[in-house]
Amino acid sequence: MGQDGVRADGIDTSKPHPARIYDYLLGGKDNYDVDRKAADALAAAAPEVRIGVRANRDFMRRAVRYVVENGVRQILDVGTGLPTSPNVHETAQEVAPDVRVAYVDNDPIVNAHADALLSRSGATSIVLGDLRDPRAILEDPDVRAVIDFDRPVALLLVAVVHFLTDADDPAGIVATLRDALPDGSYLVLTHATSDFADRTAAQAVYSKASASLNLRPRAEVERFFDGFDLIEPGLSQVPFWRPDGPPPPRSHEIGFYGGVARKRA
Repeated sequence: MGQDGVRADGIDTSKPHPARIYDYLLGGKDNYDVDRKAADALAAAAPEVRIGVRANRDFMRRAVRYVVENGVRQILDVGTGLPTSPNVHETAQEVAPDVRVAYVDNDPIVNAHADALLSRSGATSIVLGDLRDPRAILEDPDVRAVIDFDRPVALLLVAVVHFLTDADDPAGIVATLRDALPDGSYLVLTHATSDFADRTAAQAVYSKASASLNLRPRAEVERFFDGFDLIEPGLSQVPFWRPDGPPPPRSHEIGFYGGVARKRA
């Protein structure tokens, strides 16, 4: 079952889906009218959202380059979203061509589009799975065909944990994934927040979507990194984590925290 409660082998176009909203905000075409209307309402409620999703995407690419430059050759990307290029495996393989990537998402349209674009070399896979069932992800044979959990792994949870409610126990879910990773692995995580502006109206847009938006303050986001050591500069607004150029205008308004951390021995 997906987060929207429909069978995972069917695409539900009656409700906006976070992956398709995100795709539209990035200028993609893999979305439906219901997603575009929700995204426009989101942009009206949070005017910085378009620069925010681009900054979040840029953070992901910088973080991927960092973990690969530091020796990681396996990436597990949960909640991958639609495959906007350059995506995770393209970014990683620019640094090291032997990087292997397993993508996981609960939206069948993501699965279909990503599967059509991925390399057939066996170095990448796409799995239909739900973050709320982390053990199923860890045990999935297509994940294990790509990821060797005896060697360091970079776990990507980019703009996905905020779609888990407190009742879903997001800290427990992240801990389950963490405990499956060997020492020397990395967590790359971003999370939406209302620390920089009241975003109640933005949250309301997702009340009609297939997953709610659960904004959390800095202290709660930092707890997802328990068991890891944060890499400098620590948890930051995404444009300010090791920028490779001038941050975009209005960066201080962007309501995304991001961090990269290494699992301690």
